[in-house]
Formats: sequence, C-alpha cells, structure tokens
Amino acid sequence: MGVDPTRASIARVYDAFLLGKDNYEIDREVLHKVQKAAPEAQDLAFENRGFLIRACRFLAGQTGITQFLDCGSGLPTAENTHQVVQRINPEIKVVYIDNDPVVLAHGRALLEENENTHFVAEDIFEPQRILENEVVRQHIDFSQPVAFLQLGTLHHYNGPHERPAEIMKEYVDALPSGSYVAISHFFDPEDEDSATARRMEEFFLHSPMGSGTFRTQKEIEDLFPGLEMVPPGVVRCADWWPDGPRLKELNVAQRTIAGGIGRKP
Repeated sequence: MGVDPTRASIARVYDAFLLGKDNYEIDREVLHKVQKAAPEAQDLAFENRGFLIRACRFLAGQTGITQFLDCGSGLPTAENTHQVVQRINPEIKVVYIDNDPVVLAHGRALLEENENTHFVAEDIFEPQRILENEVVRQHIDFSQPVAFLQLGTLHHYNGPHERPAEIMKEYVDALPSGSYVAISHFFDPEDEDSATARRMEEFFLHSPMGSGTFRTQKEIEDLFPGLEMVPPGVVRCADWWPDGPRLKELNVAQRTIAGGIGRKP
C-alpha cells in the first residue's frame, strides 16, 4: 500500500493544518474547503496539538505511568508524544499505532528514535487486533497502568455513529485499574457555534478526506465509559489546564474541539 498523492490522507491533512511540509495539493484542498466554513479552521489542529502536549505532560508528571499507547500517531511534528513524556521520564515507553501509508513510509523511522519508542502498523478502530498485536504485547504490560491516547482520531471513524463509543469500551475493558485515557474530538457545543461546527463537518465529510464528525458534550463523554474524569472533565481543548492566562478571545475553531482525561478505577 503505497503513498497516493491523488487521495487525501488524514495524517497529511493534519500536517497541512499544522503548516507542515509533508502534504500534497489534495490535502491542502481539505484545509481550504473547511476554511470556507471557518477561516480559522487550522486552529482545530493547533488546539489538538496543544492539548496533546499538556495531557502528556500531566500523565507523565503526575500519574507515575511509564507506558503510553498512542493511537493514530500521525506524521512526526514538533513535540511528539515520546518527546514530551521522555523529557519528564526518559524511561517511559511509547508505542505508536497508525496504518496511514504516508506515516508508514516516512513517519515510522522518525517516531522510533530510541529504544523506548516503537511503532505498530494497525487499524486503531480494531481494538482486538491492537490488543493482541505482539509488538504491543511485548512493550506494554497490561498488568500495570497504561496511558491510552486517542487524540484527534475518533472523529475520523467512518461508520455507524455509535461505534466509536463501542470501540472505546473494548479498549477500556482491556486496560488495568489505574490506567488513564485521553481523548480529543471535534465538538458541537450546541450553542451559537453549532451551525459553524456542522458546516465544518459537512466540508470534512464531503472533502477528499471524507471524514470528520463533530460530537456533542454528551457524545464525547460517552467515549469515557466507566471512567472517573480528571477535573475539569470534557471541556474545550483550550480550557483544559491552559499554560497561562488567556488574553485573547477564542475563535470558533478553538471553541469546537474538546478533550478530557479519565481514570479507570
């Protein structure tokens, strides 16, 4: 399965949103389409990345967990999961999972940059395959707490609307007590921003990428089955433990991506 420059790739589209260089015209077309709904659409990706960094810092610094399973690694960018967590504890193991051909082609080598980072080519929406994968089993000890990440991934599931919650239940059931789950997801705040959120969704779904579902607060909370939410719960990514005081008002893109972390009792 090679890299096809005529088909948009989720990893390359995110790269385009983050102003990276590993993308093609077809990927930038997705960005330009969504910008018609919200000119600041790129901030969906920037807020997702900011949440990833803060969530990983929290998990590495506060929970004592030393193994991270990161679903949907995407293309390497500034501050990948292993860089954030290993700066706090170099012994932390990170296993990345992705099956995007472009990530397999030139992301893998950059992500496996030390003996504590590993890469698995699998479909993150097939929990049993991930949980039984021998590389995952070799490097993740499921008798000890795990930090499990689904950051900016579940909204790209193409299938029945209720399936992501079922997928997460399968994963959560397999995690040991004391594990933490971090999720970020496109968000319909059910207020004056809803119309823009749904317009962005429309453009995503009918773009060359063909995915990008916006869920409501309740629907995102349903992705954390039986977990105790770390305060402040599911909130806009920008509101999840920001790095400092906010001097500027959030734009509509920043108001339409949410995230949270839950702990398995």
